Amino acid sequence: MSSEKANDTQRRLSVARPTASIARSISWGFSWRRFRDYLLEDIVILLLLCMIFAWHCTQSLPPAALDGITFNIMQTQVVRPDACVFTGTGANLATWQFIVHGADGKEHVFALAQYVSLLTPYIAFWLFCQVLGLFDFFSDTRRVRRTLQPLNDLAVAAEAIGHATASSDPMSLESDKMATLEQAIERASVDSPTVTTGDRDLRSIEVALNGLLRQMQEAKLQQMRFVSDASHELRTPIAVIQGYVNMLDRWGKTDESVLDESIAALKTESAHMQELVEQLLFLARGDSGRNTLSKEDVNVAQLVREVCEESSMIDADHTYVCTLDEAASEDPGYLTTGDAGMLKQSLRIIVQNAQKYSLAGTTITLSARHDTTSVSYSVQDEGVGMSEHDVKHIFERFYRAEQARGGISEGTGLGLSIAKWIVDAHAGSIEVVSHEGVGTRFTVRLAAKA
Repeated sequence: MSSEKANDTQRRLSVARPTASIARSISWGFSWRRFRDYLLEDIVILLLLCMIFAWHCTQSLPPAALDGITFNIMQTQVVRPDACVFTGTGANLATWQFIVHGADGKEHVFALAQYVSLLTPYIAFWLFCQVLGLFDFFSDTRRVRRTLQPLNDLAVAAEAIGHATASSDPMSLESDKMATLEQAIERASVDSPTVTTGDRDLRSIEVALNGLLRQMQEAKLQQMRFVSDASHELRTPIAVIQGYVNMLDRWGKTDESVLDESIAALKTESAHMQELVEQLLFLARGDSGRNTLSKEDVNVAQLVREVCEESSMIDADHTYVCTLDEAASEDPGYLTTGDAGMLKQSLRIIVQNAQKYSLAGTTITLSARHDTTSVSYSVQDEGVGMSEHDVKHIFERFYRAEQARGGISEGTGLGLSIAKWIVDAHAGSIEVVSHEGVGTRFTVRLAAKA
């Protein structure tokens, strides 16, 4: 232990020496620049004092002596070049004089020494402050060294780590860790996407890899479910079409009833397949980010009224009620920002869903509301309703409630998934309230126009 402490002390001293040298270099640079600034300040102050002294001397002369001489601190104008002169030799202030050859023919002499003697205490105090400022070199060195101390400690710690690993081969140690990580990755599977090495140095890598593997697993399972469901949904109309084509090939050439039945069935199934393919393409484009929104100001009340009128004309089996009047279509409170075509499509999908799960003769009610922050529209039916379990899954792709599987209604199982994608793309939300035997209400909430 004593040898380790001695080595640690030696390392700290070896790192501290260059640190102290750097601190002295930085402090010396500061002191030199400070000395240069002091020198410039002294020169400027000396010039100002001389100008003030000359101005003071001229102010003490009689007006007759100043004829032809104008002097102030900012400007000296002399008619005669030798009117005002400074004389003196060397640094002996006693010999320096300010001589004014006045217009009255007299020579006025002012000794600089007597004025300097008045300013001596102030000059001495100023020079003393400058000397003290130059002696800040030592305190500056200590401050710089304290500032660099964290870097010094970091360097010591890095060197200690280097000494600790010097006895082993770094490349071999790194290779062992990589081999351990590779083995842990190989042990991971789709059913168990977990990478565990037991090495603390690799813990952060484990967390990142496990998160990535879980995302990959979820994406793979979702893709597998999507492909399986899409294949199943396409298999049914293809099988029906193939069956009717075979029937046409056998009997349709001579039997008109078989021909008419087959043509009608082929039209229905081909339309169903076309709808399914278009919905699949829409969701695929949405997943890849290729569905673009053309956002503009949209009046939700107007959309609700339009869909209600369209549905009344197309579907005569249900009664459609819109709680909005014409004035709502002009109300700015119902404005939101979005793609009018896609929002209308989402509303149509929800209305069509209400048609499928409502018996003939029942009422489907469309309404809209707004407040200071949001705009919403609702579609309420008097249909068969859904269980709590079905409500949790209705927006999943190819999911159909038990009533649909029982033959109450047919569909692709993608409509509500598309509506959910459209609402999500507009940063909105969908609320579903449903009771079996009572009905269902869908409420879509969007942000109001700012």
